[in-house]
Amino acid sequence: MGFRIPGIIRQASFSAAKTTCKGLEVPKGYLAVYVGDKMRRFVIPVSYLNRSSFQQLLRQSEEEFGFDHPTGGLTIPCKEDEFINIISQLNEK
Repeated sequence: MGFRIPGIIRQASFSAAKTTCKGLEVPKGYLAVYVGDKMRRFVIPVSYLNRSSFQQLLRQSEEEFGFDHPTGGLTIPCKEDEFINIISQLNEK
């Protein structure tokens, strides 16, 4: 008998990416991005910026939103679950 709490599972699964940071501070070496319809905030390592799959997201972001967000992060134009899939693949490499 157990409980399944998606927020905890998701945060534990991507602890290396420091996703779903609730504070406004972004640690050195990380970047805040906003994803999905609800603009969920993720904090990811800046090393992801060099990866081709993430660069593709950045190009889409520039075309759709530009590089300005009121809270200081990038807005990524994809669904949250797609973003989590991409991040999980980057964590495996």
